[in-house]
Amino acid sequence: MKIMAVTGVVRFFSIVLLLASCTDAGRVFHTGGEVSTPTREEILIAASPSVTVPLPATATAQPSFKILPPPNESLYHGVFPGGKSGQEDDLTLNDLATYEEAAGKKAAWVYFSNNWYTSRKFPRETADWIREAGGVPWIRLMLRSDADQDHADPAYSPGKILAGTFDADLRQWADDARAYGGALILEYGVEVNGQWFPWNGLWNGGGAAEAYGDPTLPDGPERFRDAYRRIIDIFRSRGVDNATWVFHVNDSDWPQEDWNRFENYYPGDRYIDWLAFSAYGPQTPLDDTVSPFREEADAVYPRLAALSEGKPIVVAEFGAAARNPRAEQSAWADAALADLLIGRWPQLIGFSWWNESWQNDDNSAHDTSMRLQDNPALAGVFQKRVGDDPKAVSRLVFSQSNP
Repeated sequence: MKIMAVTGVVRFFSIVLLLASCTDAGRVFHTGGEVSTPTREEILIAASPSVTVPLPATATAQPSFKILPPPNESLYHGVFPGGKSGQEDDLTLNDLATYEEAAGKKAAWVYFSNNWYTSRKFPRETADWIREAGGVPWIRLMLRSDADQDHADPAYSPGKILAGTFDADLRQWADDARAYGGALILEYGVEVNGQWFPWNGLWNGGGAAEAYGDPTLPDGPERFRDAYRRIIDIFRSRGVDNATWVFHVNDSDWPQEDWNRFENYYPGDRYIDWLAFSAYGPQTPLDDTVSPFREEADAVYPRLAALSEGKPIVVAEFGAAARNPRAEQSAWADAALADLLIGRWPQLIGFSWWNESWQNDDNSAHDTSMRLQDNPALAGVFQKRVGDDPKAVSRLVFSQSNP
């Protein structure tokens, strides 16, 4: 909600009273200026008398943070540029610069994790250098106690988020995100339909339906849905209007049970701006089950498109490991990029390559590399499909000028 020419801090419930009494032809007026008509959602958030937001002292044009689809059937080009530890949060400017040099084009967004076992704070330093490099930070809110997979989290469960255990941390994170002042892309619960992450329903009530909420809905997905809504409500109550919120799923549901279908986890259109999915080829040189990107995308895309008509969809993660005999890395990537850039999936607006390497065991021949810098053939594919193709776009388009 934008209020013009009012100084100091105003309690939101007072604003609601003002809005109720001073409307005229779909606009809202008060002494000193004009404000936009609030949405129902803004009024609900505003109704809490305990929430305050700072308002500007003078009337100034506010930047817009609404990201528009790229023009002319093009796609945004993003990346997770890698790091050193495998924790997905220690990326550097050099990681980004060497990727962009190999790809032949800058990235519109830079994707990375905010692991709460490392820090519960907004990652301002990383966000700053990404902005200075010309990109927008895409931050995965990873509320988890460790990087291990396939277990319930003892601290950061959706149930504890719902209980308000982390409200203070989330409010501070939101305040720092607002103070950052630039566009952000945010997500909680990456690949929620995959049991490897602790926010998956398997670890939070599974398919049982009697212990939480609506007795007709599976408890595990319902808890996640409501926890994500709570996070976004907290951010909105703190005046965060510079965030695009993403619902990010895996291309297939694991476990493969009806209650675990990703549709059951969706927070709803009032909360989510973009839909996204992950789709990988081989993730190690030893993987014996490999699917083409087209096959994976053809399976998940119709379900996402049906989830919310017309909502933008992003390939948040895709990649393939080198040295797997069942799928040559550069050929897998070439086919994926070709399908992406010819518009096979019309609601898609962008993609992010997972440009990382990591150790799998004590045999270095089994290490995974998805880095363009490690494979000249892969870099050549990106130079051709991304660097040389104007349909791969390196800057986001906003609804009006944005700093």
